[in-house]
Amino acid sequence: MSKKNIYVTQPTLPPLEEFIPYLQQIWDNKILTNGGPFHQQLEKALCEYLGVEHISLFTNGTIALVTALQALRITGEVITTPHSFVATSHSLLWNGIKPVFVDIDQDTLNLDPEKIEAAITPQTTAIMPVHCYGHPCDVEAIQKIADNYNLKVIYDAAHAFGVQDQSGSILAHGDLSVLSFHATKVFNTFEGGAIVCPDAKTKVRIDQLKNFGHVGEVTVVAPGINGKMSEFNAALGLLQLKYIDQALAGRKKIDVAYRERLKGVKGIRCLNDAGEKVANYSYFPILVETDYPISRDDLYQKLKDNGIHPRRYFYPLISDFPMYRGLLSAHRENLPVATAAAQKVLCLPIYPDLDILVVDEITRFIAAQ
Repeated sequence: MSKKNIYVTQPTLPPLEEFIPYLQQIWDNKILTNGGPFHQQLEKALCEYLGVEHISLFTNGTIALVTALQALRITGEVITTPHSFVATSHSLLWNGIKPVFVDIDQDTLNLDPEKIEAAITPQTTAIMPVHCYGHPCDVEAIQKIADNYNLKVIYDAAHAFGVQDQSGSILAHGDLSVLSFHATKVFNTFEGGAIVCPDAKTKVRIDQLKNFGHVGEVTVVAPGINGKMSEFNAALGLLQLKYIDQALAGRKKIDVAYRERLKGVKGIRCLNDAGEKVANYSYFPILVETDYPISRDDLYQKLKDNGIHPRRYFYPLISDFPMYRGLLSAHRENLPVATAAAQKVLCLPIYPDLDILVVDEITRFIAAQ
């Protein structure tokens, strides 16, 4: 197999020489943070690219999740998925909110709308689904439940930059959507995040909360946090945005190649492709089924031993970690689909610069077991 180590994701880096003028402008105007010119330009550019009305930039996606819950004054219990990165539910604990885990759909690995209603109690105030791997949740079914029970919906859209359904941007659904711009995401600012919101009033509140609750030099109206994106990160985002379509095209090429080459491998299942939706190919998960010759963990280790470093996203489940497993909703018998998926999922390397010859190596190795 490949001589150099290949990881599941790699940051997309623009040419260094193109970034120098941005650095010079930051140096010259001496504005490093607090909504400087690059910050304002990036918010505007992202709204135009993503097709949304309002966006607030953050230092990272986790602080954005924490702030989104505060912005909507969420309390009590929130229904969410166990099949995600821990930041999803950690944001709830940071706000003193009880996570209530609900099982996932076996085809999409997203929160299963059919399981949500049974988990609603008088303390439930919101639903926090995740567009896992960038695959859209059943937004219509989730919204119908939320409307029936007067619940808020906050989407963890960390994986869903640029994803669209038939109505437009997937980020327009729910009350808020939260993005991550971490270095390994489809669009990145090295570290960063954002909240997409539907109206100017909500954006004002979000912007106040991410700046300690300040509304003026001597006035603080809420217990906010320091969630501001720096000018350096915003400038990098502006440069990255120039190359995003090229990056997405490269990822699509890798996605297609994997699907073609793994199509006939017994015991390997790929998640459904986007179909009529616009995907971003942020991850390439496979499920190693029981009729595959070796276990998922054995395949994972064999790939690593040969210089290929996949990830078991998401293993363990959030609900299996010590701070959550005491919850009744975290018991494995309540989460059979998620529990099974955690033992099967393996995300293979996918990023624009990944050589198709490496994809050939990886798929031949998987087929040869």
